[in-house]
Amino acid sequence: MTVAGGSGRGRRRAAGALVDALVLPVVLAGALGAVGLASAGSGGWWGRRGGEGARAEAKEARAGAQEAFFELEETQREVQLAVETVRAAEEDAAAQRALAGLPAISGRVEQVTVNYLGALDAFDLDSEALDATSAARARRLLEDVRGQLGSARAELNDFLRRLQPTLDHAEQQLMRVTPAVEQAKRALLAASNALDEARGAGLRADDLAARLAELAPELGRLNEGPTRHGVAATLRRAEEVQQRAGAIAADAGQLPERAREIDRRVASLRTRIQALETKAATVEPALSELRRRFSTACWQDLQRVPEQVAESGRAAERKLAEAARARDEQRWADATAAIGTVRALLETADGSVLAVNERLRQLNEVQHDPSREVERTRFAVRDAQRLAMAGRSAPDPRHAAPLDEAVARLDRAVATLEAAGRHPDYWLFLTELAGVRDTAARVIDLIRGDLGHH
Repeated sequence: MTVAGGSGRGRRRAAGALVDALVLPVVLAGALGAVGLASAGSGGWWGRRGGEGARAEAKEARAGAQEAFFELEETQREVQLAVETVRAAEEDAAAQRALAGLPAISGRVEQVTVNYLGALDAFDLDSEALDATSAARARRLLEDVRGQLGSARAELNDFLRRLQPTLDHAEQQLMRVTPAVEQAKRALLAASNALDEARGAGLRADDLAARLAELAPELGRLNEGPTRHGVAATLRRAEEVQQRAGAIAADAGQLPERAREIDRRVASLRTRIQALETKAATVEPALSELRRRFSTACWQDLQRVPEQVAESGRAAERKLAEAARARDEQRWADATAAIGTVRALLETADGSVLAVNERLRQLNEVQHDPSREVERTRFAVRDAQRLAMAGRSAPDPRHAAPLDEAVARLDRAVATLEAAGRHPDYWLFLTELAGVRDTAARVIDLIRGDLGHH
């Protein structure tokens, strides 16, 4: 929908010059031929003058229609740019709602354009044979078309006005694209540089290289831009690429320290394995003393501790060797997992060694003076009883019942120990008293919980 021509102002000057060129010869001819007016006859001269005037008016109307057409065409370009911006920046549903009325408007504009071109072709205003009546019809037709063009332009401008809020939002979205894409590219570059530095330190970082390679297609899509993928999708992609590349750069920067930390852990665990061997040597003597001095019930659950500790030590050594190999092969996750297994094995073994020696210590103490353990337990029960009676004339049954049972349990444990003779079950005695103290502690927690609610 274009007609050859320059800017609107240039086109107006050209139209005015064209009218002057057509009108001026008529005026000059009238001035120079004044002498022959009488012989020519008044009707013939005025007829020619009237035809020329009508044709000049028609040409002026044509120039106005052309000007209106050029203005409509300029508005159409503005609308097209706005539509492309909205379609690129907004989600499909939002863009469709904003542009819902455009097809109907475009159809009316197209029809007006057809009418304009038809009006231009309907009459040859440059023909000398064009009579005044035809020129007048041409002028009216062109003026009518000019009005149609103006109405079409007004409709387009009204559409632009309604579209403006959506267009403003779309432009804001578009303004975010370039910085977001640039940040994503800088993050990718930083990740690549960090990976190079890690490799320069002798670390392969194959997993990080694979993660970085996965971002290559995303970079290609970012380069294709929002025109192909839309603004919202491009912004989301840029943010995701930036985050993933940043994580790669951070992991690559931490690799040297991670390698040093694994080295430290491997060395520390190797020392702990050696220490376990020393501690394990105390288990058999302690078990031997337990067997010699105390009843079977006091130590039978510890019989397999020497075997368990030895097996845990051997398993820890195997896993530590795996951790060292994984570290040398730069399989960091495998090395970390193996180290965790070694630590768990050593903690289990240390706990078993401690259990044997602690059992011997506790049995020695209670054999020497059972009353200390009894008094410690009675104090715990009395403390719970005092708290249960605080501010009351009678205790809450929820508190009193378990405490009464705890007192009875304590008395039974003491009576059983006293009746056992030369080989009492000191471990059962200690276990019962520990259960009594646990009951007292639970009652105290219950009372404090009730007070907290009140």
